[in-house]
Amino acid sequence: MVFWIGACAVGVVSILFALASNQAQALFRKTVSISPLLPLIVTPIGFAAVVYLTRRFFPAAQGSGIPQTIAALETPSAGLRGAMLSLRIAVAKIFLTIMGLLSGASIGREGPTVQIGASIMHNLGRFAHYSRNELDKGLILAGGAAGIAAAFNTPLAGIVFAIEELSRAFEQRTSGTILIAVILAGIVSLAMLGNYAYFGHTSVTLALNGEWAAVVACGLAGGLLGGAFSRLLILSSRGLPGRAGVLMQERPVVFAMLCGLLLAMLGIASGSTIYGTGYDEARGILEGTRATEGFGFYKMLATIVSYLSGIPGGIFAPSLAVGSGFGASLATVMPGVPMQAMVILGMVAYFSGVVQTPITAFVIVMEMTDDHNMLLPLMATSFIAFGVSRIVCPVSLYQALAQRFLSGKSAEEPAKSGMS
Repeated sequence: MVFWIGACAVGVVSILFALASNQAQALFRKTVSISPLLPLIVTPIGFAAVVYLTRRFFPAAQGSGIPQTIAALETPSAGLRGAMLSLRIAVAKIFLTIMGLLSGASIGREGPTVQIGASIMHNLGRFAHYSRNELDKGLILAGGAAGIAAAFNTPLAGIVFAIEELSRAFEQRTSGTILIAVILAGIVSLAMLGNYAYFGHTSVTLALNGEWAAVVACGLAGGLLGGAFSRLLILSSRGLPGRAGVLMQERPVVFAMLCGLLLAMLGIASGSTIYGTGYDEARGILEGTRATEGFGFYKMLATIVSYLSGIPGGIFAPSLAVGSGFGASLATVMPGVPMQAMVILGMVAYFSGVVQTPITAFVIVMEMTDDHNMLLPLMATSFIAFGVSRIVCPVSLYQALAQRFLSGKSAEEPAKSGMS
């Protein structure tokens, strides 16, 4: 009964959080529609306010929330686990993320929803007197998975993400072996029987000819860019070099204000396309109704700036948006490949490169686009991007950042960066 109540609560809170986040982005878009210069005032002030509240009152609410959930699963300290998964922190996470979106930050709500879901299940579990192992591996893990599933409306991705990232139950070599076997068998079947579905369908797909070059191109580019992005985030979580690092550590509110100003300038340069989660832009690119020139590059810079500012927020949705932009850019040099296919491959490649969870990457994109015909190319692209990313950034982003919380520093005192 506790488990059922908790699961339903996670779903309700996730939906309300999503609706509030959408309203926050709509309000910011209205601000931009009045004048594209208004973010030069609104964004710096908003960033400064969010960072002040986070560092002063809710240090455990910083970041995406996924590293905190991983750390809570791994720590033997009940006190540290309770500090990272308290209901107080969950509520703060919601309001601080919404404040960030109201300020135009390039952040997502999916990572925060993982921590919120884990917090709800963890606290409800106390009433049932579960053992520690059952509590950690059951309720907390289920809460995090439910958060992903509810945030993206992707139930399979929630299950896979819990196994592949939160619990790390699958060894990376085993995952790679499975992927290679499935990909090779699928290619042989495609070559011998052609592209077909068991009950028939019509949708975008890739023929086994020159179009499959897009798989390699997107995989290499997404892995390189995503790995570089993750490596940068890990390094910056330890502090920036020079005066910027000193300002970031000693005057975090002023530093956040400067980051907000820089983000507003990027917004002006990009035609106000880089604010928020990037959902509308990514969907517009996929449907061919949005301009794509430079979007991926600007969105990636905006996400980095938002990260450096120290405000809470996730990187899931922005990463998918960045990938859609890069995929559309690659489509201009590969005109023989369907535009939609390039965009989808770009999304899975960059996302896999950033998060380094190849199975989650292709499952979540497949569920989000409802295109099962692209499953095999998505799997191959995700695996290539994962391999390239591991060369650029040998350590998983969330696992590396979780170590800061396991040390106790980030949960008990203000951290040097936001989405760490």
